[in-house]
Amino acid sequence: MNRIIKFIVLDILKNKIVLIYTLILAVLSWGVFSLEDNSNKGVLTLLNVILLTVPLVSVIFSTIYLYNSSEFIELLLSQPIKRAKIWLSLFFGLVSSLALSFFIGAGIPILIYAPDSIGFMMVLVGLFVSSVFVAIAFLSGILTRDKAKGIGISILLWLFFALLFDGLVLFLLFQFADYPIEKMMVGITALNPIDLGRILILLHLDVSAMMGYTGAIFKNFFGTSLGIFMAFFILIVWIIVPFWFSLLKFKRKDL
Repeated sequence: MNRIIKFIVLDILKNKIVLIYTLILAVLSWGVFSLEDNSNKGVLTLLNVILLTVPLVSVIFSTIYLYNSSEFIELLLSQPIKRAKIWLSLFFGLVSSLALSFFIGAGIPILIYAPDSIGFMMVLVGLFVSSVFVAIAFLSGILTRDKAKGIGISILLWLFFALLFDGLVLFLLFQFADYPIEKMMVGITALNPIDLGRILILLHLDVSAMMGYTGAIFKNFFGTSLGIFMAFFILIVWIIVPFWFSLLKFKRKDL
C-alpha cells in the first residue's frame, strides 16, 4: 500500500496542473501579505480566494485523475491486492499530494506572515477542505463510468457548496425571519464544509460582531474549545462518509 501511495504522490507532484495550482496559490498568498500591513487583513483577503479555489481544484483534479487512472486501477486489480487497499491508496495519494501543494503554495506564507492561532487555523481549514473535496470527488467518480458526467457531478456539487448553499440559507433566514432560528443555523452550517471553515476563521478574526445576533450564537458555540473540536470532528465526518460510500461502490463494481 505504501509503495502505491508513493507512486501516486510522485506521479501527481510531476503533473503540470498541480505545479500551476501551487504556483498560483503562492503568488496570491505572497502578494496579498506583501500588500497588507495587517496580517489579519491578509488572512481575511485570502480566506474567500482559498475557500473557492481549493475545493474547486481538489474536486475537479481528483475526479479527472480517477478517470485517467482507470487502466492503472485495472492493472492493480489483476494483482493479489485487496480492492479496499487500492482505493485507500488512491485516496491517500491524492490527499497527500494536494495537501502538500496547498501547504507549499499557501500554508508557508500564511505561517510566516501570521504565525499565530489564526494562521494555524487557516492552514488546518485549507488542508481539511482539500481532503473533504477529494472524498467528494471519489464519490462522484465512482457513480458513473462516463467521464463527462462524473466531472459534471463534481462541478455541480462544488457549485452547491460554494454558492447555492448560501443562497438557500439566506432564503430560509428571510422566510423564517419572525422565528428564533439562529440556533438551528448552527446545525445547518454543519451541512456545508466550506461554510464551516469560513465561520471558524471569521470567529477567530473577531469579526463576528458584524454578523449580528447569529454571529453571537456562532461565537458561543464555535468560539469555545468544544465548538472547535466539534467543527473539526464534523469536517472529519465529511471526509469519511463520502469516501466510505465510494469504497462500498468500488468493492461491488464490475471492472
